[in-house]
Amino acid sequence: MLRIEELKPNLTVIGIIPQAVVRILAVEPMGESCSVVYRTPDGQLGDRMVFRTDEASLSLAEAERPWAFTASGDDFKLGLEAYRISLAHLFDPMMAVHASDVEPLPHQLTAVYESMLPMQPLRFVLADDPGAGKTVMAGLLIRELNMRADAQRVLIVAPGSLVEQWHDELFEKFGMSFTIFSREHIELAHSANPFDEHDFLIARLDQLSRNEDLQEKLKASHWDLIVVDEAHKLSASFSGNDIKRTKRFLLGEQLRAITRHFLLMTATPHNGKEEDFRLFMSLLDPDRFGGKLKGDDKSRVDVSDLMRRMVKEDLRRFDGSRLFPERWAYTVPYPLSDKEQQLYDAVTDYVRNEMNKAERMVDGARRGSIGFALTSLQRRLASSPEAIYQSLTRRHKKLQDKLEKLDNPTLADPGGARSFALPSSLLQALPENIWEADESLNSEDFENMEEKLADEASTAETRQELQAEITLLLHLKEQAYAIVASGQDKKWDQLSELLQNTPEMRDANGRLRKLIIFTEYRDTLNYLQTRIQGLLGNPDAVVTIHGNVKRLDRRDIQERFRTDADVQVLVATDAAGEGVNLQNANLMINYDLPWNPNRLEQRFGRIHRIGQIEVCHLWNLIAAGTREGEVFTRLLEKLDTERKALDGRVFDILGEVFEGQSLKDLLIEAIRYGDDPARKKELFAKVDGVMDTAHIRSILDRNALCEESMTEERIFAVKEEMEKAEARKLQPYFIRSFFAKAFEQVGGSMAPREKGRYEIKHVPAIIRERDRSLMSKGRRCMTPVQAKYERICFEKDYVRLLDRAGAPLAGLIHPGHPLMQAVVDMTLESSLGKLKQGAVLVDPNDLGTVPRIMFVLDHTIRDSAGGERPISRRMQFVTINETGEIHNGGWAPHLDLEAFTPENDAEKTLVHDLLNTAWISRDLEQKALGFASQHLVPEHLHEVKSRREQHVDKTLNAVHERLSKEIQQADNQYQLWQSRLDIHKEARPNMENARRVVETLSARLTLRRQELEAMRAIVSQTPVVTGGALIIPAGLLARAAQNGAEQVSPNQFAPDAQARSHVEQLAMQAVMDAERALGNTVKDVSADKCGWDITSTPPIHEGKIPEARHIEVKGRIRGSATVTVTRNEVCYGLNQKDKFILALVFVDGESPNSANIDGPHYVRHPFEMEPDWHVTSVNLDIAKLMSRAEKPA
Repeated sequence: MLRIEELKPNLTVIGIIPQAVVRILAVEPMGESCSVVYRTPDGQLGDRMVFRTDEASLSLAEAERPWAFTASGDDFKLGLEAYRISLAHLFDPMMAVHASDVEPLPHQLTAVYESMLPMQPLRFVLADDPGAGKTVMAGLLIRELNMRADAQRVLIVAPGSLVEQWHDELFEKFGMSFTIFSREHIELAHSANPFDEHDFLIARLDQLSRNEDLQEKLKASHWDLIVVDEAHKLSASFSGNDIKRTKRFLLGEQLRAITRHFLLMTATPHNGKEEDFRLFMSLLDPDRFGGKLKGDDKSRVDVSDLMRRMVKEDLRRFDGSRLFPERWAYTVPYPLSDKEQQLYDAVTDYVRNEMNKAERMVDGARRGSIGFALTSLQRRLASSPEAIYQSLTRRHKKLQDKLEKLDNPTLADPGGARSFALPSSLLQALPENIWEADESLNSEDFENMEEKLADEASTAETRQELQAEITLLLHLKEQAYAIVASGQDKKWDQLSELLQNTPEMRDANGRLRKLIIFTEYRDTLNYLQTRIQGLLGNPDAVVTIHGNVKRLDRRDIQERFRTDADVQVLVATDAAGEGVNLQNANLMINYDLPWNPNRLEQRFGRIHRIGQIEVCHLWNLIAAGTREGEVFTRLLEKLDTERKALDGRVFDILGEVFEGQSLKDLLIEAIRYGDDPARKKELFAKVDGVMDTAHIRSILDRNALCEESMTEERIFAVKEEMEKAEARKLQPYFIRSFFAKAFEQVGGSMAPREKGRYEIKHVPAIIRERDRSLMSKGRRCMTPVQAKYERICFEKDYVRLLDRAGAPLAGLIHPGHPLMQAVVDMTLESSLGKLKQGAVLVDPNDLGTVPRIMFVLDHTIRDSAGGERPISRRMQFVTINETGEIHNGGWAPHLDLEAFTPENDAEKTLVHDLLNTAWISRDLEQKALGFASQHLVPEHLHEVKSRREQHVDKTLNAVHERLSKEIQQADNQYQLWQSRLDIHKEARPNMENARRVVETLSARLTLRRQELEAMRAIVSQTPVVTGGALIIPAGLLARAAQNGAEQVSPNQFAPDAQARSHVEQLAMQAVMDAERALGNTVKDVSADKCGWDITSTPPIHEGKIPEARHIEVKGRIRGSATVTVTRNEVCYGLNQKDKFILALVFVDGESPNSANIDGPHYVRHPFEMEPDWHVTSVNLDIAKLMSRAEKPA
C-alpha cells in the first residue's frame, strides 16, 4: 500500500491506472486527497484525483528503485516485439514494399519515399510518363500512409474506363479492398450520405462532376487522401481575365477542400499554355498559382517542390540498364480495289454531305452527336468491308423504323419535329464532351454508345429528307454487300502477307510469335477472328477481347494469351488498352488507326511497359488513296523522322503534339475538303507543324520543368537505402516468428499447407471481438477478421503458386493485416505495463562480465498547433553500463536476448546483488533521456524542421510574390478608375470593385502568411522511455557459476575480451583486403548495426551496376568447432538472400596476427529458416560450413 503523503514526482507507481506502471510528474495535495499528473508507458500525459480509498491499490513498482525488473522475460520480449510491429514503419522504412506483391523500381521508390511520403500534408502532381507504373506508386503511398494510421479514408477518382483497373490492381498487388461507387450505393445508403459509409472508395470522375446532388454529399464528407487519375481532365482556361472553369475543375477544387492529402496523377499536366498550367496547379494551392497577371502566358512557374516527372527513356533498373527497350513503328500502305475505292468514295460523299448539313444545325447537342456518329461511320468504312456493311445495315433499319413511326400515328412519338431527334434515353447517357467519351466511359459503355449513335443519328428534319437518306443507305448497303460476298479484301490481303512473310513475326523455330491486333470495332474483330483462324488452321490459336467481354472473362483471356503456347494471336478493340498488361508479347498491328492519338499511345503501352525485355514492333495499316489515309501517312512519316532525331521520345507525347489542333479535327477537315488542292496543302502544313522538331522539342523542354533522371549516383543511393531496408525488414521472418507465438498465446493455431502456406481453421472469438473494437480506435485495415483462413503466408513469393495455374491465392500476413493488428493489439494490452516494469534478460553471445541496462525510447514531433497526428516519430534502443557509457543498441537487440531463469542460488544471488548496486539504484532513466536530448532529439528535429522550413519558405515566397502582384494590379485599377470619376459613368462602381479586390487579396495574404508561419513552428515532445531491461552477459553468469555468488571484478575477463576483439579486427581486415583485391569498393558498416559488417560494391560491368555484397564476418580461433550466429543475424541474412555472405576467418590462437590467418572463406545461403521464437542464437557446425565454402571471387 502507498499513502497519499508518499506520492512524489519521479516515482513509478502501480495502481494509478489499471494494469500499467506510470511515472508521477507532479502532486498537488488537496486535504485528504491529491491531484496527480502522470505519464503513461506510451508517453501520454494524464491527471486524476487520488483519494484515501485508493491507497490500498497503490504501490511502488519496487521500493527505492524506479525499475523493478521483475516482469517475465518472455512476456517482456513478446510485448516489445508487438510494440515494434505496431510501429513497423519506424523499423522498416519501406514497409509497404515488403507487405505488397510488387517489386518496385528505383524511380518508383524515389517518388514515394523521397518526394511524396515526407510531405505533410501532401499536395503533389505525379507526372511520370505512361507505363512508368504510377498506379504502383500510388498503391505504395496508400499502403504506407494506411500502415502509419495517416490514411483511414481514401478516395480515388478516375475516368470511368479506369476504375476497374484501379480496383483490381489495388487488390491483387496491395491486398487493399476498395469499393467502386455506383448508383446502388446511393439507393442502399443507410445514412443520408453514401460517402460516409465507405472508407476506401473508387469513384468515376464524370459521375461526380456532372451530379450536383452527389457533390453536395461529397462536400459534407472528409478524407485523409484523395487521388485523382488522369488529372489533366480537371481543366480550366482563361477567357480574357475571366476563368472558364469546367465541371471537372470545379470538382477538383471541391476535392482539395475535403482532404488532408491530395495527389494528382497525369502524364500531361501542361497543355502548352502557361496560364492554363497555373490554373491546374492552383488545384493544389490557389494562393500560389491562382489569378492572372501580366506576363503569365510567358513566364514559367517553379513547381519543382510540388511535381515530379520522369520520362521513359530516362528510367533505369537497379543495375543501371534502361528499363524500356527500343520500339519501332512501320507504316504499311495497301491499295484499295476498284470496287472498294468506289464504295469509299460513295460513303465519304454521304458522310461529307451529312456533316455539312449538321454544321448548319442550331441545336448544338444534336449537331455534336450527329458529327460524332458520322465520323464513326467513316472510321468503320476504313476498318473493314464487314464493319461498314453491318453499320449501313443497322443504320438503314433504324431509320426505316423511324419512318414507319412517322407514317403510323400509333407508333409516332409526341412532339412533331422532335420525332427526328435521338431518343431521350440515349441523349441523357451521353457524356458532357462526346468527343472525350472514349476516355470518360468504360469500354463496354463507349462501344455500345458509339454503335447506337452511328445507327440512329441523322440530319433529316422532314419526312422527305429521311426517305431520301434511307434510299441512299440502301444503295450503299448493296455496294458494301457485293464486296463482302466476293471475299475480296485488300486490307486482309496485306495483313495475311504480314503474318506469313515478316521475319520479326517468327521465332528461331519458325513459329508465329505472340501478336496483338487492334481494331476499333466488334464487327471487324469477329471478321478477323474467323479469317486468322482459317489462315493458321487452328481455332484455338486466336482469342478476342472487346467491350462486352466481362472483367473476369477478360482476365481469363489475358492469362491464356500469356501462358498458353497454342494461343498465338489476340484480336482486340481498345477494351484491351484499358488495364490489360500484355508485355509477354512484343509485336502489335494496328488494323485500324484511332483518331485519338492518346489511344495510339495507350495501345503501344500495352506491350511497351515495365517487364518488357524485347524490342517492340508496331505495324500501322493505312489505305492508300483515301483522305484520312493521306493524313495518317504524312503523320507517321513525320513521326518516324522525329523518332530518330529525338531518341524515341516522341511516342509518349503524341497526345500533346496535337494540343493546338486535334487529330480528329484534321481528319474531319480532310474528309470535308480533301478534294481541294489548296485546302489539302494547308492541311499537310498543319500536320508538318504539329510534328515539327522545334515544336516537339518545346514540349519536351516544357515537360522537363520538373523532370528528374536516374543518374548512376542516384541509383547507387537508392540501392543502398533499399538494401538496408531489405536487411532489416520485418517481413517475413520477424513477422512469422512473432505471429506464431502471439497467436498461440491468445488461443489460436495454424497448420502447414502447401510450401510456405498455412491454414487457420478457427480464429478465436476473442480476436474477432478485438478486431471489432479496433474500429473505434481508427483501425488501419480494410477488411474485418475472418472466422477462418484457408490459406495464409508470410512471404510474397507464396501468395501465388506459379507452378499451379488457377491455384487459390493466399492472404499475406503483414503488420497492416486485420488479423495481425488484432493479435498485436491484444499482446500490447497485456504487455505494456511489463515493458515499464522491466525484466532481466541474458545476452548469450556476450562472454564478457559487464552488465548493462537497455532502454527503449520513443520520440515524437508535432505541429505547434497540436493535434493527435504526429509529423514524425522515432524509436531507439540505447544501453547504459555501470560506468555510465551509453551506446546505440541496434534495431532489435531484444531478439538476441534470452529470458533469465535462475538455475541455482548463485545466479539468484548474482541478480539480487546487481539490482541493489548503486549504479542501478540511481535514476538511469534520466541518463537515457539526457542521451536522447543530446543526440536523438536534435538530429530528429533538425531533419524534420529543415525539410518543413524549406517547403514553407518556398511556398511563402511564391504566395507573397503572387498575391502582392495581384494586389498591386488591382490597386492600379483602383487608381485608374479614381482618376476617371469625372469623365466616366462606370468609374465609381469599377473603383469600388477594385477596392474590394484589394481588401480581399490583402486578407488572403495575411491569413496565408499566418498559416505558413504556424507550419514552420514545430514542437518536439519530450522523449519517452517505454521499456527497460537489465541485461546480464553470459560470461558473468559463467563466472558466477564457477565462484559462487562472490563479487567479481568487471575487468577480470578483460584479457579474453580483448583477445576476441583482436581476432575480430584481424578477420575484418582480411575480408576487406580480399574484397579490395577483387577491385571492389569496400565500406565498414559494422557500427551502423544494419545487419552485416561490410558492404562491398563491385565495379560497373558492361554499363550495368552489379549487386552489392553484404558480408557478415566471423573471426574464430583455429580449431573451433562451431560459430555462433544470433537470431537477428539469421533473419538479416535470410532477408538479403543472394546478397548475403557469411565470411569465416581463422586465426592462430597462440600467435594471433595477420601472418597467421586462414581465410576468408565465403559461405552463401548459410541459413535455411529463421529460428523458433525462444531461440536467440544458433551454433553452426564449422566443418559443414567449410564443406560449402568458396574463395572470394
